Amino acid sequence: MTSATAILVRLKLSLLRNGLRQSAGRRAAYIASGVLTLLFAAGQLLGLVLLRGHAHADSVVVLLVALLALGWAVMPLFFPSGDETLDPTRLVMLPLRTRPLVRALLAASLVGIGPLFTLCMIVGSVIAVAHGGAAYVTAVVAVPLALLVCVALARAVAAANVRLLTSRKGRDLAVLSGLVIAVGAQLVNYGAQRLGRAGLGQLDPAADVLRWVPPASAIDAVDSVGEGAYGTGVLQLALSGAALVVLVAVWAGYLERLMTSPDGSTLQASGGGAARERAGESGLARLLPAGRTGTVMERGLRYVWRDPKTKAAWVTSLAIGLIVPVFNALQGTGSVYLACFAAGMLGILMYNQFGQDTSAFWMVAMTISSPRDAYVELRARALALLVITLPYATLVTVLTTAMLGDWARLPEVLGLSFALLGAMLATGAWASARFPYSIPQEGYKNVAPGQAGLAWISIFGGMVAAALLCAPVIAAAIWLHTSAGGDDWTWLLLPGGAVYGAAITLAGLRLAAPRTAARLPEILTAVSKG
Repeated sequence: MTSATAILVRLKLSLLRNGLRQSAGRRAAYIASGVLTLLFAAGQLLGLVLLRGHAHADSVVVLLVALLALGWAVMPLFFPSGDETLDPTRLVMLPLRTRPLVRALLAASLVGIGPLFTLCMIVGSVIAVAHGGAAYVTAVVAVPLALLVCVALARAVAAANVRLLTSRKGRDLAVLSGLVIAVGAQLVNYGAQRLGRAGLGQLDPAADVLRWVPPASAIDAVDSVGEGAYGTGVLQLALSGAALVVLVAVWAGYLERLMTSPDGSTLQASGGGAARERAGESGLARLLPAGRTGTVMERGLRYVWRDPKTKAAWVTSLAIGLIVPVFNALQGTGSVYLACFAAGMLGILMYNQFGQDTSAFWMVAMTISSPRDAYVELRARALALLVITLPYATLVTVLTTAMLGDWARLPEVLGLSFALLGAMLATGAWASARFPYSIPQEGYKNVAPGQAGLAWISIFGGMVAAALLCAPVIAAAIWLHTSAGGDDWTWLLLPGGAVYGAAITLAGLRLAAPRTAARLPEILTAVSKG
């Protein structure tokens, strides 16, 4: 009788093969990504081999393996659809016991580019720190042990969160994965610059802690045995082995629960949640203006919280608007003027206001019968954006100024930020009416096929127009700095920029309103595609 392990391994290979047969584009993308990943792995492996004999090689490899384990832990949360075998609910109807199923899924998990890449990193790490025959014997145990801990960790996390990953909140996590990658890239860049200035010795304090955390402890066991600390090496291997046993047991427990208990999503929800939601809605409505303005603002704010694509755009803009000025300030290369980046990133959210409604925009269109109705609609959308954007841009500006200690420029930078925000709201309203495009609700695309040109014109053309609209305020700032005694009057840019931003916003809304009312059929057609 064929074992479950062999069957699931063949199933994993069949899934990979059949996925590549779906289309030439998918096959080319998979092959290209595989080749690039393997080339990167080969480069990292060579670098780790060259690191052999370096005084801080053990610290580097310990941190590297710890980061690999962290990646294995979080990737199932952000890319749950990347591996169909990560969802154990697909197997609930099969007559399988938990223990053989765990063994089979663990073996199947070792098939793929990810495990191969991890294996290359672990092998390179072992080569970098192994010295002597005893160390290489230890490495024979440490390498598969570290790899199995990584894979079991990913499986346990996926099984523990499988209900979440298949729900709407799980799709929210997947959409936000790009933000995590962006923030992680900034952290890696910051860390690399710090290491370039201070050397690899900066890693030693963190490595001293992580060398006792599995699976990094298995790799450090090789270094310990090579230095003659056999007892320490055995203890570190035992820690990783114990971690593997615990992870497999936790994973098996979640599998048992998933395969024997009903899905909570099929059970009738209690009335308390609906009552709390109604109470929350009434509480939010009480804080907003009455009439159409408050209704549109509430709808826009609920999009931010409930719609995955809108939420992803907001969180990304909020994070990048903070990261750019703050990280530059931390690196000693920042400028207080970079705080305007927050207003710019959030101002982009005013563009394509109707696209986030998709085909539901027809209900909004039914309520617009005149330029006045269109003006109130656009004004309310701008106010909903300002509820978050205005205090956030102020906070980022104050924080950046405090980090740089340049308090004298705070009023000036706030005025420039307010003027930029007003200009982007004005151009965003006009671009929403003139260049609307649809935002697909499924997948990772933010533009429907065939509308990429509209998106480029809308966003980048609007940003250029916003920069031109900010020219008077920028020119006033330059003139004050270049004229004798002008620095004493730069505080006037705060009220001046705020008034200018408000005026240009109102002007932009009034210009966009007649166009919106006149182009409702074209806007509805554009945002309903995809």
